[in-house]
Amino acid sequence: MINQIKEKAAQYFNEVCAIRHHIHANPELSFQEFNTAAFISSKLKEYGIEHETGVAGTGIVALIKGKNQEKKCIALRADLDALPILEANEIDYKSNNEGVMHACGHDVHASCLLVAAKILNEIRDEIEGTIKLIFQPGEEKHPGGASLMIKEGVLENPKPEAIFALHVYPHLPSGTVGFRAGQYMASADEIYITIEGKGGHAALPHQTIDPITIAAQVITALQQVISRKGNPLIPSVLSFGKIAGGNATNVIPDKVEILGTLRTMDETWRHEAHCWIKDITEQICASFGAKAIVEIPVGYPSLFNDPHLTIETENLAREFMGAQNVHTLNMRMAAEDFSFYTHHVPGCFFRIGTNKNNKTFTAPVHNAHFNIDETAMQTGVGMLCWVAFKSLS
Repeated sequence: MINQIKEKAAQYFNEVCAIRHHIHANPELSFQEFNTAAFISSKLKEYGIEHETGVAGTGIVALIKGKNQEKKCIALRADLDALPILEANEIDYKSNNEGVMHACGHDVHASCLLVAAKILNEIRDEIEGTIKLIFQPGEEKHPGGASLMIKEGVLENPKPEAIFALHVYPHLPSGTVGFRAGQYMASADEIYITIEGKGGHAALPHQTIDPITIAAQVITALQQVISRKGNPLIPSVLSFGKIAGGNATNVIPDKVEILGTLRTMDETWRHEAHCWIKDITEQICASFGAKAIVEIPVGYPSLFNDPHLTIETENLAREFMGAQNVHTLNMRMAAEDFSFYTHHVPGCFFRIGTNKNNKTFTAPVHNAHFNIDETAMQTGVGMLCWVAFKSLS
């Protein structure tokens, strides 16, 4: 079966490239993937794969039923949305939607899953059980399409016993894959702080409640949430990316807005940190007579790769690709909404290298120059097929 899957992945290489070029040239932002979903649905119809559209808005769920359909179910997931980035690549399939770009590889993920679906459907008589295909919207935007699809029952009827997803990784050469069992990626919460003071003339600060100086103290004090309140053995990051307030050198404004992000690997500490951020901010502001409005909407949880499942999948990758092409990944403080699935069923989120010959490093993800060595998709298609087949054997 290894050889059969490899042969089919090679046979459909031009097709996966053509699919990727279409999706890449027509990117759509989170929860607006209407044309992308319509295109994927048309390909699934072409392949003869039954599916449901309109899940969580623009999501698609498909089923490939092998023999003994009720025996076991596993799921494969790909994301669909693009980023608000103006593409800088000069390529034939450059984005036609100015200011929107597939800069995180979701076009690659969707293309690999589509062609893997085609192959798996062709060999379905040799597959035990059912494969659920999840084409998910809105990975890049809160509250995350995964959470919405779960609420709409994507993990039920049938319930998968395991879920898998791949993601592009420009730090590894194409033709290789990477895994990390256990804790892999951080949670991600957005922080919105508004400090309301009392504006006035900058030459008369005693007649004001200065939200700018208060904001400076808040930002400095909040760094101690990580350095003095958090366990130093738990990876955590608290960063502020925006501070806005005032319009002139001689005017103290009425309010200041601060925006930031909290990342951590521990769910209990994550929610404790929320309380510390809120309490410290409110108390500092109150001590100066200002009012603090603190909003920390709960974002993506930390991504935990089931150890047993991930080790099994890593061994399957060695069998399929050779041990020399399988790498161990480091933990990352970036976030991924695949984590929602892993808090409900055992999951394995792995990486495919996209760097040509490990010599020409492509730009990182979320960059206007991001692109891939497309031979990586042959690896992606093959791995999805092999993992699905063996997981149901």
